[in-house]
Amino acid sequence: MTETLTHFIGGKQVSAGGPLESLNPSNTNEIIAKFPDGSAEDVNKAVEAARAAQPAWAAQSPEVRSDLLDKIGSMIIERKDAIGRLLAREEGKTLPEAIGETVRAGRIFKYFAGEALRRHGQNLESTRPGVEVQTYREAVGVVGVIAPWNFPIAIPAWKAAPALAFGNSVVLKPANPTPATAHAMASIIHEAGAPAGVFNLVLGRGGVGDAIVKHPDVNAVTFTGSQGVGAKVAMNAVARQARVQMEMGGKNPLVILDDADFDRAVQIALDGGYFATGQRCTASSRVFVQEGIYDKFVKALAERASALKVGDACDPATQMGPVVTESQLKGDLDYVDIAVKEGGKLLTGGARLNTENPGFFMSPALIVDTKPSDRINNEEVFGPVVSVVKIKNYEEGLELSNSINFGLSAGIVTTSLKHARHYQRNVKAGMVMINLPTAGVDYHVPFGGTRGSSYGPREQGFAAVEFYTQIKTAYSWS
Repeated sequence: MTETLTHFIGGKQVSAGGPLESLNPSNTNEIIAKFPDGSAEDVNKAVEAARAAQPAWAAQSPEVRSDLLDKIGSMIIERKDAIGRLLAREEGKTLPEAIGETVRAGRIFKYFAGEALRRHGQNLESTRPGVEVQTYREAVGVVGVIAPWNFPIAIPAWKAAPALAFGNSVVLKPANPTPATAHAMASIIHEAGAPAGVFNLVLGRGGVGDAIVKHPDVNAVTFTGSQGVGAKVAMNAVARQARVQMEMGGKNPLVILDDADFDRAVQIALDGGYFATGQRCTASSRVFVQEGIYDKFVKALAERASALKVGDACDPATQMGPVVTESQLKGDLDYVDIAVKEGGKLLTGGARLNTENPGFFMSPALIVDTKPSDRINNEEVFGPVVSVVKIKNYEEGLELSNSINFGLSAGIVTTSLKHARHYQRNVKAGMVMINLPTAGVDYHVPFGGTRGSSYGPREQGFAAVEFYTQIKTAYSWS
């Protein structure tokens, strides 16, 4: 059944339906939703509503904000099966992954329900007798949220929840392939009782995001997407002195040493490289394997990858769903061709799969014997494509891990405490995984990278307060 979506502006649903469509990547004959192509005027109205609503929302008791977020979280979790199925149909995650993401979104709202009550300040002694100093945190104002398609409810949740918890209002622009999932979250926020204008949703193409970033009444912009788009977001936001926070992907290294628990290492590489169809910014897409186990490892990983059941995201037997769009699939397949032309050996997968229903299916690709300088080891593919490089020792693995400008997540698989701790301290990444997949993070701790992967304060957990509030210092004489 095709949904007809609307914007949410000022507490009302406006501009129903429209010229844009989202498709089921497991069966492109199915249109998931029709939705409007928002305009700069729609953004103006949404920002105006957010601006008008924000002072009263910030002035509310933090308990009111906490109660609303807790209710939103509970409602999302209660509807996890329906929302998860919608997410699987629209984005292509397997149904268990989609339901898991939905529950995560609910838990994010419930976590920030607690954080709404936990904003800290300080009482300080002045250097001047009789003068007292206090610091406290205030809301930033209107927050523009530009979210990606690969986590279509979790990422909007981890941006919107802290914004609302700390007294800001929100204007959200979701990604075009997944508007229905974001719309489901927006519907719950309004159903739960969010005051009119506190949370707004504007659907549409890239011009909507551009209008949000450039709008003079948007005080802060949080963005997750590609480096190319992120550079434009940063330039336009900084040009008008707006706060900006960006997550821009990764080309995450996974170092596997000779002393690793072999079966665990294979499973870690399989999970990090192929689950969620490899469409995670934390996916371990370049794997560095020590020469002593290299041949055995790539053979075992190829066998495990080729055995993955690729199919309809809602089929209980499916282990890896489709790629999200035709253009994304083409890009994934092009990178496989490029890697082979540059000398890599395609050990398994890397082809488009034909199924009963038309969809964007691809067999999980494993490319071995690649060189560190190959494009496949330097550019983010964002699909079920893993490349492998043979290394001589730990030192080479660390050097190659740090050799490119991405720095989101990094991992090492080893039984050596010495190497594990050294890697943890010296790899240039915002997150480090030891004997765990590079993909898979908790919602109550900081998320973010270094260098070209991230810009601005960290997301999620207790660190979120840094971006969504500003400190005021007050002096008083008694």
